[in-house]
Amino acid sequence: MIKSVLAATAAAPLFAGAAFAGPYVNVEANSGFVGSDYAGTTTDAHVGYEGALGDAGWYVQAGPSLFAPDGGATETEFSGKAGIGAPLTDALSVYGEFAFATGANGADNGYGTKVGVKYSF
Repeated sequence: MIKSVLAATAAAPLFAGAAFAGPYVNVEANSGFVGSDYAGTTTDAHVGYEGALGDAGWYVQAGPSLFAPDGGATETEFSGKAGIGAPLTDALSVYGEFAFATGANGADNGYGTKVGVKYSF
């Protein structure tokens, strides 16, 4: 769940009005809940680069992730993501993202993908 929120937030710059190409820093905290039970927070401190390929926008970013589960030991791992978005028409665009995180507390590495369409009124 935390990675889904992270991925959705990361895709937002792909559809911004102004074009920007270059490096950036993205510090982001994502907290997760199961019902009303707090599960923990992951804080990413990523360095990235974004640019354009014709009308399409893309980005890559990576850096340390501080995993702080509720009641558990805090651990620093490594995570990153890459994404692209492109307009199909003036109102319709598509996007995709690949994300990864090394496994916290000895767990396997995690990977995620996201694809979607966005229709603007």
